[in-house]
Amino acid sequence: MPDASAWRICLPHTTAAVPLARALVRTALAEVDAPADSDTAELLTAELVANAVEHTRPGIPIELVVELLESGCQVEVHDGDPQPPGDLTARPDVTHPDPWQEHGRGLLLIRTLSSACGHRPTPHGKAVWFTLPARLPRHG
Repeated sequence: MPDASAWRICLPHTTAAVPLARALVRTALAEVDAPADSDTAELLTAELVANAVEHTRPGIPIELVVELLESGCQVEVHDGDPQPPGDLTARPDVTHPDPWQEHGRGLLLIRTLSSACGHRPTPHGKAVWFTLPARLPRHG
């Protein structure tokens, strides 16, 4: 496999973006021999996309980028809002959202289940990302 291959898609600025993003991640990870865990990748992608739809102005494009690496995958969601997301890089034991609240658990899931995560400015807003390691192939 080459060092990396990337899948990109522009998503609608609606809740329909979430299942589209999950499908793209699932399809991309099916293309490699030792993919990252697809269920985890789909869950975390859904959280990032839902946050982008909820917290950015309607009509601003959202782009999903899935990069397949020999070491796993990196997923980025680009949106037009330059404001950083909530505290994406806090240690999981520092922030304890109330489990009964509707909001606040998505970033905790991303921090807890990914091998790394963060955000960076882009020319048109920001990219929020996470990485997952490749799983070892099952034999037998």
